[in-house]
Amino acid sequence: MTQESSQLLSPLAHPLEMIPLFRRWPVSHLRNFVYTGIWSGALGLVLGVISMTVDGGHQPAASYLGPVMLISLIIGYLVHGSSLLGNLLLKRWPRRATGLPRLLYHLVLVGCCVVLGISFGLYLMKGQSPLQYLRDSRTLQEGLVFALVFGSLMYAVRLSGERRVEREMAQARQNEQIAAAGRLLAEARLRALQAQIEPHFLYNTLANVVSLIEVQPARARHMLERFIDYLRASLAASRQERATLGAEADMIAAYLDVLGVRMGERLRYRIDVPAELRASTIAPMLLQPLVENAIAHGLEPKVEGCEVLLRARMQGGMLQLEISDTGVGLTGTVSKKPGGGVGLSNLRDRLRTMYDPGASVQLLENQPCGMTVRLLLPLSES
Repeated sequence: MTQESSQLLSPLAHPLEMIPLFRRWPVSHLRNFVYTGIWSGALGLVLGVISMTVDGGHQPAASYLGPVMLISLIIGYLVHGSSLLGNLLLKRWPRRATGLPRLLYHLVLVGCCVVLGISFGLYLMKGQSPLQYLRDSRTLQEGLVFALVFGSLMYAVRLSGERRVEREMAQARQNEQIAAAGRLLAEARLRALQAQIEPHFLYNTLANVVSLIEVQPARARHMLERFIDYLRASLAASRQERATLGAEADMIAAYLDVLGVRMGERLRYRIDVPAELRASTIAPMLLQPLVENAIAHGLEPKVEGCEVLLRARMQGGMLQLEISDTGVGLTGTVSKKPGGGVGLSNLRDRLRTMYDPGASVQLLENQPCGMTVRLLLPLSES
């Protein structure tokens, strides 16, 4: 089936959608078929009660409700089928039309269905010929007046429903734009943070390479090679919307290797990422600022140095990532260096815009010293 044919056969809006309860069932032809029965039956019940009240209730209720509800159901399904057929034959013109042309089309369609429905209903109940009903000008006139009222009501309800859908779509687009702007803002903050940190790291690394070239050329070569690995991975991550956990772990390993040459035994690190989790996708550069924060606020103030651990685990269907250190801990984190860390509020904003409410961050104090930043992310695999 072509896309055009699929659009022509797509379900129409239904009057019952004006009631919030009936919007829970996803739009489909089956749903609209059932809704037409509910809608027509309810209208028939109301009209039957009105007829019984006007007549004074001289006859049993079934003699009023039964015929009226049967005719209402027939009319309802005639309108239902005719609307689908008209949309197909006229190539969606009834949906695109506006104003008076659409109103006239709807009134003519409903009027014809009302006349045919009443005629067919009388034939089923009384065996009366439809032509006999059509020849009765008074009855026909009453039917057409009813058709006019009924058609106008249905048109108003359908128009109101379509405007509601348009408002909801506009609100959804606005929310999507707000969310996109939030993501861009979070990414911009991350880039600004990187712009503050990377020049400092770059200059220190190159200065160390220069100082080691003559006295320890092997260490200088190793430091430069790992620095190139880090720059290559960092540049690739900055251009992507998603990254694998394995790639982020490799980038952090290169970063810590470079720092390890400069800091020597003061810096010890471990990366514990199981092979089955390396293909999981996360936001790029999500862990790097946390590692930099651990170095700046945990290791540098501590003369004897510390150990940094990156660990990944599955916890309750979530991807749990931890950056731990044995540094000075929460009470000793007093460093205020420019670019020396990433604020938790910035991190939470980024998680909120990237993952909605599905992600969280926890700040834990280690014993006997140090701290852990724990991230819980919805698991996603590439």
